[in-house]
Amino acid sequence: MGTLIAGPFCGQLMADFGAEVIKVEPPGKGDPMRVWGRSQDGKSLWWPVIARNKKSVTLDLRVADGQALLRELVAQADIVVENFRPGTLEAWGLGWDALSALNPRLIMVRMSGYGQNGPYAGHAGFGAIGEAMGGLRYIVGDPSAPPSRVGISIGDSLAGTFGCLGALAALRVRDATGRGQMVDSALYEAVLNMMESLIPDYDKTGHIRERTGAILPKLAPSNIYPSADGLVLIAANQDTVFARLCETMSQPELARDPRYATHVARGERQAELDELIGQWSRGLPTRTLLASLHAAGVPAGLIYRVPEMLDDPHFAARKAIVSVPHPDFGELRMQNVAPKLSQTPGGIRKASPQLGEDNEQVYRELLGLSEQRYAALREQGTI
Repeated sequence: MGTLIAGPFCGQLMADFGAEVIKVEPPGKGDPMRVWGRSQDGKSLWWPVIARNKKSVTLDLRVADGQALLRELVAQADIVVENFRPGTLEAWGLGWDALSALNPRLIMVRMSGYGQNGPYAGHAGFGAIGEAMGGLRYIVGDPSAPPSRVGISIGDSLAGTFGCLGALAALRVRDATGRGQMVDSALYEAVLNMMESLIPDYDKTGHIRERTGAILPKLAPSNIYPSADGLVLIAANQDTVFARLCETMSQPELARDPRYATHVARGERQAELDELIGQWSRGLPTRTLLASLHAAGVPAGLIYRVPEMLDDPHFAARKAIVSVPHPDFGELRMQNVAPKLSQTPGGIRKASPQLGEDNEQVYRELLGLSEQRYAALREQGTI
């Protein structure tokens, strides 16, 4: 029952690894993601990714007949995923208490801006707000500019990922106890959990992390450096890796210099060290520079856009991007399933469904609705 990004991304992760995911959408219009993002001929190019491997049924949850039909689906479900504003499902008689009483083995993944309780629980909350309150927005961007944003809906996707993680953990508990439970994934907490030592830094030293552009303070060298014809990202901040970088630069003495010999020392002279590396790197063509760094075991790479991804032999060898048949777009390339499992790998079995494509299969075959009831629900617009 998820809409937009957080709930549907959680469902995408489950569907990618073989779960039967039935997406419940409002009749007539469907999920707003069907028209979000860049489109071709009025059809979203994002929707085929986030809705892949799913079935689609239409169902009006605002009417009694729709709520009754939802309960029949829940009675057979392992997991329910939703990201309505807290209190919405309770008003429809579809909250956790009601659904878990109907199906004690049920796991219910609930995603919201602020969680299911607390003084902000009832506030509307999109991913952008979660990113801001979780601490991410403040530290993203150039220090001379206001806080920026990551160029994707990272807050929503993180909440969906944590929701999926919680559901899988709850499944293991259910295997042992026979009881399901609720998974409460708040957008701001999903972001907060990615913030490394942000809170301890302040708690013990009073330090507030600020925007630092392309670097992480005190972590050096790790930056974007010029080559003779482009840019290369080099990450050599660990002691032994830094020593290998110095050898590659034909300046092995730098690794023994007290100014740069330790992680702490390098962090104190971050800008100075970056300038030294930049003086060396800008004298080499990009490909030559990368080849020498890779040969020395120094992590380095280019900053890719999609054209570079599609042209990269490593992406191709690992099938990181695959071509999927789609009824609207023909062959559509998209990112493949991750992570890769050795025995039960996930995969993209089908493209995104048309609105209500699976109504008859789910309602007639799975739930066993009579032809008369099915026809009546269609006639009144409940499905």
